[in-house]
Amino acid sequence: MLNSKYNKLLTTLLVVAIVAILGILIYVGIDWYKAYTAGTDAEDGADQFNSFINNNNHPNTNQENNENSENNVIGNVDDPIIDVNNTLTNNTTNNGGSTTKPKYKGFNMVGRIEIPKTKLNCPVLEDSSAPAIEVAVAVMYGPGINQVGNTVIIGHNYRNGTFFSNNKKIEEGDKIYLTDLSGKKVTYTVYKKYKTSTEDFDYAVRDTNGKREISLSTCTDDSKQRLIIWAKEK
Repeated sequence: MLNSKYNKLLTTLLVVAIVAILGILIYVGIDWYKAYTAGTDAEDGADQFNSFINNNNHPNTNQENNENSENNVIGNVDDPIIDVNNTLTNNTTNNGGSTTKPKYKGFNMVGRIEIPKTKLNCPVLEDSSAPAIEVAVAVMYGPGINQVGNTVIIGHNYRNGTFFSNNKKIEEGDKIYLTDLSGKKVTYTVYKKYKTSTEDFDYAVRDTNGKREISLSTCTDDSKQRLIIWAKEK
């Protein structure tokens, strides 16, 4: 009798454990699939951004793409560390292009990022809120895409190859390409990669001595630190 009750208890516990494990696997699977499809969809967002640029006859587009934007500085910025949400508010950009911003999944796109090393090709969003960075990467801090100063771009590390998941593979000398709303495509060369604490923000407020630079920020695979990549205009 005792053995029968004991066996029933073990069977019940085993069933509960199996159900719990299946629930966790299903949850993780759904979360992974959502992240994967978000990364795949982001390539469509990059195409949408390209269509916007092509349909807006920006005078600099062909010239900048051919010249790779070497040694061509956009305008003057008195304070390179400014709120990106306060930029691009006039009717024209510093290059004479329209400031009308195309949208991707309800969020304003302010650029496109390409990283050949990680095969990333997706839009850069203006909004860096939690819902926004679930669908693309975003500008978190700084003067804005291809502006003088240090612009911080953040992206999730979903550990599945999407967004900034493969930033750990980026090395010094690798190229990053950013296209802004004017159609200007600028080449940035990676020159520093390191890990830091989640509380550290020095990488964002650093002085670039009047140059255009970017910082890519994401979490490490164990989510205990931040992986930071610095790149400067070619």
